Amino acid sequence: MDKKHPYDLHERTALFAKDVRVLLRKIPMTLSLVEDSKQLIRSSGSVGANYLEANESLGKKDLLFRFRISRKEAKESAFWIQLI
Repeated sequence: MDKKHPYDLHERTALFAKDVRVLLRKIPMTLSLVEDSKQLIRSSGSVGANYLEANESLGKKDLLFRFRISRKEAKESAFWIQLI
């Protein structure tokens, strides 16, 4: 992480999605884990995707809406991680 931007959310959200994928490769899959891991992969990627969308927002309301979606997806990811 660049010392000028220690809180670079673009980089951090991308690393989060990558780390989730690395973690899931290490876990032996059962039928229920396969389904839960699919949900986790989607939500973890969506955190960063919605953050990027927020940075290209059409206005303040759109920006806040995208940030809220990103936060919601992060909470959803935490839920799937807890189940796994």
